[in-house]
This record gives sequence, structure tokens and C-alpha cells, in this order.
Amino acid sequence: ALGSVPLQMARTQKNKATAHHLGLLKARGGELRRELITPKGGGGGGRGGGFDVAKTGDARIGFVGFPSVGKSTLLSNLAGVYSEVAAYEFTTLTTVPGVIRYKGAKIQLLDLPGIIEGAKDGKGRGRQVIAVARTCNLILIVLDVLKPLGHKKIIENELEGFGIRLNSKPPNIGFKKKDKGGINLTATCPQSELDTETVKSILAEYKIHNADVTLRSDATADDLIDVVEGNRVYIPCIYVLNKIDQGGVEELDIIYKVPHCVPISAHHRWNFDDLLEKIWDYLGGVRIYTKPKGQLPDYTSPVVLPYCKTTVEDFCMKIHKNLIKDFKYALVWGSSVKHNPQKVGKDHTLEDEDVIQIVKK
Repeated sequence: ALGSVPLQMARTQKNKATAHHLGLLKARGGELRRELITPKGGGGGGRGGGFDVAKTGDARIGFVGFPSVGKSTLLSNLAGVYSEVAAYEFTTLTTVPGVIRYKGAKIQLLDLPGIIEGAKDGKGRGRQVIAVARTCNLILIVLDVLKPLGHKKIIENELEGFGIRLNSKPPNIGFKKKDKGGINLTATCPQSELDTETVKSILAEYKIHNADVTLRSDATADDLIDVVEGNRVYIPCIYVLNKIDQGGVEELDIIYKVPHCVPISAHHRWNFDDLLEKIWDYLGGVRIYTKPKGQLPDYTSPVVLPYCKTTVEDFCMKIHKNLIKDFKYALVWGSSVKHNPQKVGKDHTLEDEDVIQIVKK
């Protein structure tokens, strides 16, 4: 059924009158896709042997790439994890977790095998892999330097089809369902694609007839559908161009201009430092060192917080949920405070490499 929607979309010429029709077709496509993203039936956990990898460490990175681009070599050279590397296609059939320590953080590396064309149509073992991919904090798309752009497009399409949005922020759209009152549309800036009629008809496809919609940026029909579906995940992504030992120098100049991209040679371990630096940058982790009373700070094992959750309360929750119950105040040294140390409450936002001491009631 999903096949016929893009066909109708391709046949529809683009202008103001048909934007409305295209929005409808996109909404229909969105509904069909949702059935793919959300697994059918209750806890059918029996079939996916070897796929659910327990989340350990501070962050999880998923590696995606076509067979034989050197993904397994990169993984094993980064983590010393043994993953069967062979020249024939489709060798890795389960996700092999490896853990690397970098800047004191424990980062879990996962091989996400076989997200190739057709995975989202249920071919191969694509569906279970996607479920794992959606839980990653960062995705690394490994490309062969000799055919990067074709592969890049295919993999991006696959991930997009599963509701994974790469290197993008959630659309700036307010959406609230109501019991009555019809559809209220407010736009805080000019809209080039969406008008009241189009918004109403897209929502009608989802059987929504009463809602407040606020467009705070110039939004597309796809943006609105993403918000209504509500099951999208927004994940940063780095493109790793492997096998640069095989490409010519002039290609490297072009490659360096591709955004979010790091050229490497997995085999020779070239440029791993750059790659790890960029990984750290994209994960946006914040390292907090702990200082027990009357002792020096422990600089060997920082508590790593994701950059969106760096308050003192987040720090306490990461250590143990009971810590916040007995919390009186914290002493903080570092760039987030004016004085060293400074007394702060649980709402204070910490910065990278701050030192903290919790004082209990």
C-alpha cells in the first residue's frame, strides 16, 4: 500500500492548489509508516534473538553502513571488540556491543547490521535493528570513500522512514488536541506551504477535528505530520568516510567540505583522534567530578550528563534517586559559578568539568 502513495505524489504537479492534495497523500503515507515503526502485537520478544542490547555506560552510538564498507574493522579497531570480519556480504547478523572509554566517559558502540534498502519494509532483520537504532544518542553512518553519496542518500532515506531525524531539531510547532472548538491555527511568521485548509485536511486524515496548532517557524506538511505522529526521534549523526587510503587527494578536499563528516582509514587507524573528538562534541556530554567531604576531587571517573540535562538535580538522579530526598545544598567549583566554591540549589545548571560536593540534610 505504501508503494502507491509516492507514485501518486510523483504524478501530482506542484502548485498552491495541489499543495493541499500532496499534504493529504503525505499524511496517508505517514499513517502506513507508523504501522512499521510501532511493532504489532504485545510483547513478542521471542523472535528477535540477540538484538536487545542492555544500555550501559553514559552514551550509546550506533554504526550503520552497507556491507563491506569497513564498519566491522572500524568497530573492532575502536573497541577491540571481535566481530566476524569477512569479505563476503552480510557477515554481522547481531549487534555486537563494545565499550570504549573516552575522556572518562563509557561509550557503548553498537553495530546495527543490515539497515539497507528494504529493511523498513520488513526485509532482513531490519525491524529489530531499527528499534535499537532509535535508542542511540548518536548515529555514525560509515561510507566507502569511493561511492559515498549514493549510499548516504539510501541510508538517510531508510532512517527517515523509521521516524529517525538526523542532525535536526524538532519542528517548532505547538500542537494540542481538544474536545471541541474546531481547528485553531496561529502562525507567528509567514507560511509558504501551510494554510488553514491544508492543516485542517492533514489533521482530518488523522481523525483530528479539534486542536490548537501554532506555527512558530515556516513549516512544511512533513513537519506538521512529524508533530502529529509524535513518534519521531531526533539524533545527531556523523558521516564517517572510510578507506581514504584508497582515494585520491583531490577527492579528500571535496570530502572535507561535506558537513558532519570525518574521513578515516579504519584499517590503518588514520584520523581516529579527529573522529573521537567529533563524537564527543556531537554527544555533548558534560563531565562532572565528585568531591567527597575533606578529600580531593576524583578526576578518574566523572559522572557524565547529557547536555540537555545538566542541573544539580539531574546529577543527583543519575547517582541515586534517594540522593535528592536528603539534598540540602551543593558546593560547586568550576565555570558555572562566580565564586569557588559556591553554594547552589538543585536547579543550578552545571558545566563541563565542574566539581561538585553534595551536602545532605
